[in-house]
Amino acid sequence: MSIAPLVPTAPNTDLATIQQLFDAQLAHQWEVRRSTAQERIKKLTILYKALLKYQEEVEKAIWNDFRKPKTETILSELGVVLAEIRFATKRLKAWMRPKAVGTPLSLLGASSEIWYEPKGVCLILAPWNFPFNLSFAPLVSAIAAGNCVLLKPSEYAVHSSALIRKIVEECFDPKEVAVVEGDAGVAQYLLELPFNHLFFTGSPSVGKLVQRAAAEHLASVTLELGGKSPVIVDETADLDQAASKIAWLKAMNAGQICIAPDYILVQESVQAALVEKIGQYWSRFFGQDAAARAASPDLCRLVNARHFQRVRHLLDDAVQKGGKVAFGGAHDVLDNYMEPTILVGAPQTAAVWQEEIFGPLLPIRSYTSLESVVEEINSQPAPLALYIFSKKNRVVNRLLREIRCGGATINDCGPHFYNAELPFGGVNNSGIGNCHGHFGFLEFSNQRGIVRQSKLFPTTDLMLPPYGNQLSKWLLKGILRWF
Repeated sequence: MSIAPLVPTAPNTDLATIQQLFDAQLAHQWEVRRSTAQERIKKLTILYKALLKYQEEVEKAIWNDFRKPKTETILSELGVVLAEIRFATKRLKAWMRPKAVGTPLSLLGASSEIWYEPKGVCLILAPWNFPFNLSFAPLVSAIAAGNCVLLKPSEYAVHSSALIRKIVEECFDPKEVAVVEGDAGVAQYLLELPFNHLFFTGSPSVGKLVQRAAAEHLASVTLELGGKSPVIVDETADLDQAASKIAWLKAMNAGQICIAPDYILVQESVQAALVEKIGQYWSRFFGQDAAARAASPDLCRLVNARHFQRVRHLLDDAVQKGGKVAFGGAHDVLDNYMEPTILVGAPQTAAVWQEEIFGPLLPIRSYTSLESVVEEINSQPAPLALYIFSKKNRVVNRLLREIRCGGATINDCGPHFYNAELPFGGVNNSGIGNCHGHFGFLEFSNQRGIVRQSKLFPTTDLMLPPYGNQLSKWLLKGILRWF
């Protein structure tokens, strides 16, 4: 297929400037490491106030990049970051406090604890689909943990990237936090630098490159990737609840969401009803006909011409191989617009069943047994999210036990992402590590084990050589059996 040219990208930061920023943070990291909880909270509060100050500019930048409605921007961008800051600032003192843990009898008299130290200088490579959310949310965790950060927003969300840089420059000293803009060449240069930790959000294919680069410096990584997140709907499900939630999350951000429902496996007896109801909800949400939906201010656009062509190819390929459009299908190449679309009857060989869609196409097929559902999902790389609609706890629990995935929501789509008390992340192909709340703080921290030996009578004195005496033999026997 022919690929349309990419939209203009953000300007490249000079490589010499990047090196200067990295060197400055490398030297300054030890001072940041010594920062108190109150000092870190102050930094986060400054960022919080700046995001509120620039709310209208954030909404405008997102609109210019995606034509995303303001409500979605608040729900999925600003609201997420502001909630992350509030959650962290209220709990940071407790997170930073050393945690006392138990000590075995073999070390009687000693005490043990876990200390949380910053990893050092970190790189955050943010994607284009949620430029503010996925730039600033990990940044909050990195600052809370006491790190220095170089942040690279995606060059494809050019208006958002420029505003992210403006906000960061207003809030932070560049030797603590700085933004680097640019294309893949800039990203490659950054990956060659010896960061202590890399946090990447994007595709599994690029995630492999990031992990390979990190291995050169033995740097730790957090990879927030994606995959084909399935929805399972059985015959006991509330079909209106299922259809409305699936329709809502699949259409949000034009389906350009790592946790979007990628495909549906529905029990055969309710497939037709579910297909009809999802279409009804899209009509209710965005307009009763194709023209009204294309004009809806609540439907986002695909990010650029190249991505539009990729999604259109998925649609054309599915239809050419025997699939049918049960709802939607309209598109406008000049506007990067793809209508929310339901596909039925597409064979397993169609690309929509092989690739992460990352767009508003929704393939659906039926099942007759749970065994086939489990087998089909587990035969593919583990997804980032799993959605189950059922009134039977037995069914839900079986699917949760038997299907590997990053996270799951029952009888809804997406809320597990918004709960800062939960770890968010994938497994294997869908990601490595976790983020949000305390889990994000831990991800940017090194957890150090500390033992304080007794000053009066260190029990390890009993184990000093020579080893042949009776006491040491008795102690060894005790260690093997009791301690």
